[in-house]
Amino acid sequence: MSKSASPKEPEQLRKLFIGGLSPDTTDQSLRSHFKQWGTLTDCVLKRDPNTKQSRGFGFVTYATVGEVDAAMNARPHKVDGKVVDAKRAFSREDSQRPGALLTVNKIFVGGIKDDTEEQHLRNYFEQYGKIEGIEIVTDRGSGRRRGFAFVTFDDHDAVDKIVIQKDHTVNGHQCEVRKALSKREMARRRSGPGNFGGGRGGGFGGNDNFGRRGNFRDGGRFDGSRGGGYDGSGGGSNGFGNAGSNWGKGSHPKGGGQHFAKPRKKSGCGGSRINSSYGSGRRFQFQPGNKA
Repeated sequence: MSKSASPKEPEQLRKLFIGGLSPDTTDQSLRSHFKQWGTLTDCVLKRDPNTKQSRGFGFVTYATVGEVDAAMNARPHKVDGKVVDAKRAFSREDSQRPGALLTVNKIFVGGIKDDTEEQHLRNYFEQYGKIEGIEIVTDRGSGRRRGFAFVTFDDHDAVDKIVIQKDHTVNGHQCEVRKALSKREMARRRSGPGNFGGGRGGGFGGNDNFGRRGNFRDGGRFDGSRGGGYDGSGGGSNGFGNAGSNWGKGSHPKGGGQHFAKPRKKSGCGGSRINSSYGSGRRFQFQPGNKA
């Protein structure tokens, strides 16, 4: 299908992945269904290059993000008598990140400042969807905030929309946002490279490592790290401390649920020779904040 002139909004924000399609679905029937929610600038049904048979998924691209939102709000979708899986499409690069394609309702928000309160997080992130809970993580011993938080939504689509957008500013400070994976979801990602706890190149969002006893503080830098800064501050390349080691080694904050694990070797991602990964079975539990 031909594409029209590029609108102002980035194409990636206007594209949906459609999975679980019937073998009977054609480009025309796929387009006919999804054009109900807006103008389609592209519609592609993926086929096997040899047999030309449908591979069971495709992509539709709308003229505006608002039309994408309308289509997602109309879920579930049924095409040619079969309920299909509609999700916001990730770029090829982003889809390689650990857990990027998993369906989750919670995000990790890193690099937040001490003066950031729950209301700041709520005021910003509620534009993407209904918030069910917010947790600002503190150290059990000192009570100091560790510079990161978790926000839980009632719908995975809000999480996908946030992660795809990438750039987020909360309380006047730019922060890092990724999908937060549960212990079970992390276990699902351990089988291959680039995944949590799986071989080289793993890490939270790719090649990341959290510094020894480090917290997100002081402009996004980890307190316990040497060198590498968060998001470019200090000497690291999106690294979390050249000193290496696992996230908050020896700590066990109060609460329950989230699970991270130590890297295989003591190496920070900022300039490290070994790309570290999570996944050792070390449990970190967080003190829940007020629920929505």
